[in-house]
Amino acid sequence: MLLHRSVSVLHFCRPKLLSQFKHSFASFVRDASAPSFVSASSSPAGVRLFSLNQPRLRHVRAFGTACAASASEQSDGDTFFAEEGVSWTSIGVSDKVARALTDAGIERPSLVQAACIPSILSGKDVVVAAETGSGKTHGYLVPLIDKLCQELDSINAVSDEKSSSTRRIFLVLCPNVMLCEQVVRMANGFRNSSGQPLLTVATVGGQQGWPVKEPDIMVSTPAALLNNIEPEKYRRLEFLRAVKYVVFDEADMLLCGSFQNQIIRLINMLRFDEKLLSRSKKATPEKAMGLNDDPLLHIDPFDQEDMQDENNLEGEEDSEDDDVVSDLPENTEVASVKRRDIKEWWKARKIYDRSKQYVFVAATLPVNGKKTAGAVLKRMFPDANWVTGNYLHYHNPRMEQKWIEVSVDTQVDALINAVNEGSRSEMLDNGIEASRTMVFANTIEAAEAVVKILLTAGIECYCYHKNCSFDEREKALIDFQENGGILVCTDAAARGIDIPNVSHVIQADFATSAVDFLHRIGRTARAGKYGRVTSLYNESNRDLVAAVRQAGKLELSVETAFSRKRSFRNKLKKQRSFSKTGNAPSHAEESVPA
Repeated sequence: MLLHRSVSVLHFCRPKLLSQFKHSFASFVRDASAPSFVSASSSPAGVRLFSLNQPRLRHVRAFGTACAASASEQSDGDTFFAEEGVSWTSIGVSDKVARALTDAGIERPSLVQAACIPSILSGKDVVVAAETGSGKTHGYLVPLIDKLCQELDSINAVSDEKSSSTRRIFLVLCPNVMLCEQVVRMANGFRNSSGQPLLTVATVGGQQGWPVKEPDIMVSTPAALLNNIEPEKYRRLEFLRAVKYVVFDEADMLLCGSFQNQIIRLINMLRFDEKLLSRSKKATPEKAMGLNDDPLLHIDPFDQEDMQDENNLEGEEDSEDDDVVSDLPENTEVASVKRRDIKEWWKARKIYDRSKQYVFVAATLPVNGKKTAGAVLKRMFPDANWVTGNYLHYHNPRMEQKWIEVSVDTQVDALINAVNEGSRSEMLDNGIEASRTMVFANTIEAAEAVVKILLTAGIECYCYHKNCSFDEREKALIDFQENGGILVCTDAAARGIDIPNVSHVIQADFATSAVDFLHRIGRTARAGKYGRVTSLYNESNRDLVAAVRQAGKLELSVETAFSRKRSFRNKLKKQRSFSKTGNAPSHAEESVPA
């Protein structure tokens, strides 16, 4: 809502108008829907969907900067953790990794972790779709670090040196460098009794290039990974063969929009390597072929820039195979391999021995529509196990929501009042008593305008958006985490970034999509704590707010409103599913539980 008209915010950049904010600042509003639950009955045939059969409870990510969640913070019948008696070892985690978790202050798994870890340890492909702050990052780090540690221990027991044929890499793909750095910090938190990390971890992306010595865990953005492996053929082949576990963090974002082609391309590469390895083992059962032994590796089906990824999105493996075969060159210098033989073999490889495990993790995973992330996953990985959180796409009962309708004349005062009234002081990790409030705006210009409004009102704040340099963003997050205060930001700070103990989220602009809304409000009420959300909205958002609030009252999912290309507002206006129940009060202020 902030910047309902971008022109009005630009007016605030003029010094002479700073004293007239409340008369010229136009539209602050944001959407308020909370996590929801996807039931097993709604899953299509062929997809195994595991729900957490617990009463709907609060959830929050249990690691990262926040070992903030502890068993002592539980309340009767409402907990972030799994039931009493459920320990790390009881769900299959080794003593070695369990000790590392206990030493890090994480003594018990969360509900989501207890549900997804056994599934990942089984070796199946897994989709983890659970509300923000439910412990998903550790949900995949714990089992995959455990598996890799055990494999490396077995290899080291036989041979003192790692050969290229015994290398194992755990790959994590994230949409941005900040999230990559966070995953690296969390992975480095697994340490042995001497304080050394259990596995080596490195980032590829931002200012970090390809590591001189490849680590056990590599965390990268899709573009950075492709830029580093595509130009170097042998590096690519060697790397793809070494990758055994692949995690797609923020999977709904990676499988849509600008990341989609890169991710589909990487999946094709990884699957192609699985088929090559399966063929080599069947051809020489006594001894698997090395990278240089397989004649197919002299042909590079990925040199063509224009791969037909659209067919892959439809989930048709025939189309996928046709694409790869069509990319094979007519004339090859490898005399022992003929194009016809390759095509016949490729067409016959409908079933092959799997050698990699894929895990997809998301806090929002729309399934309605053929091109949504959830639908794409169900087509491409039909046998994957699905683990869903209790509040995926639903309102969180641990969150108090306040809705304030504003006008051009009242929006600035409403924003300042929300900032002043909504802060609740808490003891931070460094012993300082302070509070943390995040204020979201829809655009960079709107965020800058909010900063000016707050500064003019004598309220200090930090600023975080994509126009800030990486160092500026990193410093803002560190200062905000260590000292508390107010962080004014765009949706660049809404996804994945783990900031513990945020007590208040303010939507100065109402979210334009349900996905953005859920990620924004998911910054608070984490790790078993309570949180508060204040959403400012104007007349144009009234129907949307009414629908979101009604969904909360009726304990309904807002999943049907999900869309990345069309506005949440327009889609809900078409449906008007709650029109008979009435709209949100006009020019009124009301505080209700979500």
